[in-house]
Amino acid sequence: MNTLLVVILILVGVALLVTELFLIPGFGLPGIVGFISIAGGVFCAYFYLGNTAGHITLAASVVLCAIAIYIFVRSKMLDKMALQENIDSKVDLIEGTDIHIGDKGVTISRLAPMGKVRIGDSDIEAKSYEAFIDQQTEVEVVAVEGNKIIVKPLS
Repeated sequence: MNTLLVVILILVGVALLVTELFLIPGFGLPGIVGFISIAGGVFCAYFYLGNTAGHITLAASVVLCAIAIYIFVRSKMLDKMALQENIDSKVDLIEGTDIHIGDKGVTISRLAPMGKVRIGDSDIEAKSYEAFIDQQTEVEVVAVEGNKIIVKPLS
């Protein structure tokens, strides 16, 4: 009966650890219970079956965890959970709009430090140069870097 208890505790613990490692994000209850279950199985082997059986159980549980992780990684289960699509889209650059350093506009939303700004006929996301800028504040473009516009309030 004691041997069956040890085997069940270790198998349940390995199953919970693999579940925690690959299926449940973060470190939570299944991982903790799995670790306690394996530790309990090893403890029971030492306590009820003796030192030799305890050493063998400890080594076998480490090897069993390694084999279970290896089998799970080599199986197609991770391929079924992973995203298979390639993302080939790009961020639109501001080059299509006519925005240059020195252009003036007005904030549509609060810039804290990012927000929306209307410059000419374009509503564009911009970044505040210094501090937060409230809504409906006149601003001036101080830098255009790729797809980023940096503005400061008009004094």
